[in-house]
Amino acid sequence: MGLAPGLRGANRSGRPFTGDTAGELLYATLKRLSLATGSYEARADDGFELKGVRICNAVQCVPPQNKPTTTEIATCRRFLSATLDRFSSARVILALGGIAHQSVLAALGEARAPHPFAHGARYRLGGRRVLFDSYHCSRLNTNTGRLTEAMFEKVVAAAKAEARL
Repeated sequence: MGLAPGLRGANRSGRPFTGDTAGELLYATLKRLSLATGSYEARADDGFELKGVRICNAVQCVPPQNKPTTTEIATCRRFLSATLDRFSSARVILALGGIAHQSVLAALGEARAPHPFAHGARYRLGGRRVLFDSYHCSRLNTNTGRLTEAMFEKVVAAAKAEARL
């Protein structure tokens, strides 16, 4: 679960994270962990395919400065709820960042207090789903060292193991 469509290409290609730095890290990590095949070239026709993974966003539109307002987040929650309902058989959700984490909890009717956002956190939700948290794979987090490739890969690998993919 990401934050919102990327500014450069996600809407054009129909694939979240396409055309931005976060997508480069995300898709390279998915490929290394055999959760994707093909060659990621930031185009819809590049042949890159996800395997057992679905990528979606908590917010549906690109927000100004990539910071959605509380109203935008709340307005998009019905779309997120519908997406989570459509993929109700998904056992694992990986939230990329605090907004995605909080949006998933709200959409699933889970309380926030027992599930604080923390990189690497793992929470059982409603008895059958598990929520993993990671700092968002944005350039801001990777350039500052808040998130390294190794940190990100460790969380994605843990989510993969939980999902038994």
